[in-house]
Amino acid sequence: MKIISLAFLIFLFTAAASAQPRTLSGVPDKTQARTLPPAPDSLSVKYEGGFLGFKKRQEGTLKFDDIGQRLVFLNENSKELFWFPYRSIFSVYADEKSVTSTTGNVIRTIPIPGAGLGGLIKEKRRFLVLQFEDPDTGGNGICSFRIGNAELLESVIHTLAERAKLVQRGDAFYRPRSAEKQSN
Repeated sequence: MKIISLAFLIFLFTAAASAQPRTLSGVPDKTQARTLPPAPDSLSVKYEGGFLGFKKRQEGTLKFDDIGQRLVFLNENSKELFWFPYRSIFSVYADEKSVTSTTGNVIRTIPIPGAGLGGLIKEKRRFLVLQFEDPDTGGNGICSFRIGNAELLESVIHTLAERAKLVQRGDAFYRPRSAEKQSN
């Protein structure tokens, strides 16, 4: 009985010693700010909805127009559909949804035992979400664009926030009300 108690105590001390945080050289610290490459001037996205008059989801291109101080959405034929003046953007942030992939849905419908597990095959969809004031109507809206790459999405958010002069709060960027009143 004493041997078992002694072995148990040794196990506890070993587990406690290994649970202590360690700092390793060469491992990046999470508190350090990451430097992101600037977003490309234009990128392929899928418009998911939110802009008045454009309810159809469609593939297109988001383009930073620094001369016009705006973010432009172009359709597949490179025709400008709508744009957001930088000063009209209230907030910008990323959203992510986990959905069953097409492969998972196909497997799930196969009539064999265990095929229902196909619903466990998931994929992540990443979205750029903009809250804005429509300069034409004066109304507010929330518009989203699907971007496939997480690093590209983060880079676009930081670049847009910098150009629109937004302030960071957590993972989102917003325009403080005091700055909004001063710009009017």
